[in-house]
Amino acid sequence: MMRPSTLTLAACAAMSLALMPQSWAEVPGGTVRVGVLTDMSGPFADQVGPGSVVAAKLAAQDFASESGGLKVEILSADHQNKPDIGSGIARKWYDEGGVGAVVDLPNSGVALAVAGVAHDHHRVALASSSMSSTITGKACQPTTVQWVSDTWAQGKSTVSGMVAQGLKSWYFFTVDYALGHALENDATVALKAAGGKVAGATRSPLGTSDFAAPLLQSQESGANVLALASTGADMVNAIKQMGEFGLAGKITPAALFIQLSDVDSIGLQAAQGLQLTTGFYWDLNEDTRAWAKRFAAAMDGRMPTEDHAGVYSATLAYLRAVRDAGTIEGEAVVAQMRKAPIADKLFGTVTIRIDGRALHDMYRFQVKTPAESHGRWDDYRLLGTIPAADAFRPLSDSDCPLVKK
Repeated sequence: MMRPSTLTLAACAAMSLALMPQSWAEVPGGTVRVGVLTDMSGPFADQVGPGSVVAAKLAAQDFASESGGLKVEILSADHQNKPDIGSGIARKWYDEGGVGAVVDLPNSGVALAVAGVAHDHHRVALASSSMSSTITGKACQPTTVQWVSDTWAQGKSTVSGMVAQGLKSWYFFTVDYALGHALENDATVALKAAGGKVAGATRSPLGTSDFAAPLLQSQESGANVLALASTGADMVNAIKQMGEFGLAGKITPAALFIQLSDVDSIGLQAAQGLQLTTGFYWDLNEDTRAWAKRFAAAMDGRMPTEDHAGVYSATLAYLRAVRDAGTIEGEAVVAQMRKAPIADKLFGTVTIRIDGRALHDMYRFQVKTPAESHGRWDDYRLLGTIPAADAFRPLSDSDCPLVKK
């Protein structure tokens, strides 16, 4: 016979289930849990880190007014840029923590590992800060969505812009893991298609701080472009050392994946003139400025990177899809996300393809000179817009198994 206290608890639980909207029957306890799996202290911490947690919480706040009572809980953890640690955290979250989606996932090696775990658990991986085009290529999953950008988009846009200026001989500085390999590969394909050539390449471990030897090799190669197939602290150090070694003006840097936090660390004096491709800039329009103001208020005045914006938008789109699908079952939620174009305040109109690629306009910017800037974070000058249809790899060229040829 049950004790009275147990009976009371059982009755309360039954009443809660009875009162829960029928459409949420497959959302345990009427609470959606999203895990922000990020780099809190490593080379990508400024791009993502605590700012990604803030961005996810802003999405939860904005969802509250339209949730109809569905609750949201945001968890966070540091994957330490190790795929085994990242996949272990995700597995525990999915198995024991009731987490429906893992978002952010900087470091493509970690993202690819977590995407596999998510698929095995029928949960969602929101690769909003992951750049490898493999995520929506041969490693695509029906439970993964890749937001913001990828290495194909970065390589194609950067190569096209610079080859048009006569810069056709490239030397690659590549960070030796999934992101760097994908950046180098996708840029090389675009470069050769445009009539350019690869003069050489150096691969360095993540976290390299001394680029003296490869800088000398790049100069001796005769290349007119130093292609930085890296990001975060590695890229910042490489660009700073170019100036220290007197290479500024002798070889043109091509930043294949640079973010606002990187430019801020480098400084406009050293970064001025760099051209880049991005899906978000805080000062692009009234909506981006309004959201950036909210973000900065929680981040001691720091403006958001494109990765922070991606965490916010991907999380909000996921929460809405869970509400509408009435489940956290991964395949069903991603299918719901694909049903119709998403009106997103930060990225404009977004559509999600069968391969998991989120399509939206991209933008080409140039880093301002110190004289052009009106203060910290006023770093970019718009060069042009790349329509969504042209910005990303076409499905006809995809090796994603989900794409029917």
